[in-house]
Amino acid sequence: MLKLQSVCSDVAGINVLRNVTGEVHAGSLTAVIGRNGAGKTTLLRTIMGAVEIKHGTIHVDGELINHLKAYERSHIGIGWAPEERVIFPTMSVKENMMFPCQIVGHNKGQVQDRIDMVLDVVPQLKAMLDRSGAALSGGQGKMVALGRALMVGTRIVLLDEPFQGLSPALAREYGESLSNLRNSQPDIAIIVTESNAALLHGIADQTFNIERGEITN
Repeated sequence: MLKLQSVCSDVAGINVLRNVTGEVHAGSLTAVIGRNGAGKTTLLRTIMGAVEIKHGTIHVDGELINHLKAYERSHIGIGWAPEERVIFPTMSVKENMMFPCQIVGHNKGQVQDRIDMVLDVVPQLKAMLDRSGAALSGGQGKMVALGRALMVGTRIVLLDEPFQGLSPALAREYGESLSNLRNSQPDIAIIVTESNAALLHGIADQTFNIERGEITN
C-alpha cells in the first residue's frame, strides 16, 4: 500500500503540492484527475523521488521512503512512465525496456521473466522489440514507456497522462493493456493521471481530484 500524509513539494521554488493525503491499495487503480498545471505530474514525480518532498511522509507497505532517491525507489518496485516518455533513440525497444532492470541489478533470468510478463500485458510490443527508439511514433512510445515501467514496477506503477495524444485505436489498446495488467498482476497498485476523467470511467477503483496542488475530494 502507498500512503501519502500531508505531502508538500516545490518546483523551481514555487509550492505546487499542498498537504496531499491519500492511500492507494495493492491491486487497485487510482485515477488522479485535474487540469493542466493542477499538480498531477508533480505528485507522481514526488512519489518517484524526482521532486524532493518538503513536508509530509510517503510510505510503501509501512516503510518510510522520503529519504530514497529515484533509482532506489525503482529498487523497491516502483515503476514510472513519465508523460514525455523519454525513449532513448539510439537503443532498441527491447534495450529501452531492459535499461531499468540493469540499473536495479536484475540477472538475465529475472530480466527475461519480466520481458515475458510485459509482452503478455502489452502484446503490441512484440513486433517492436528490435525497432529503434528513434523510429517510434508518439503513441508507440507511450506503449514502450508503459512496458519499461512494468519491468521494475512490481509493487507500484505510475502512469503520467498515458492517453494524451493517442489515437482512438491506440487508446483502446492502452486501456486493454491496463486490464491485462490488472488480471495478470493483481497485487500491483496503479496510479494514472488524466485531465479527462471520461477516459478512465469504469476502469478506476478510486479517483483523486486535484486542484492547485490539493486533493479536493
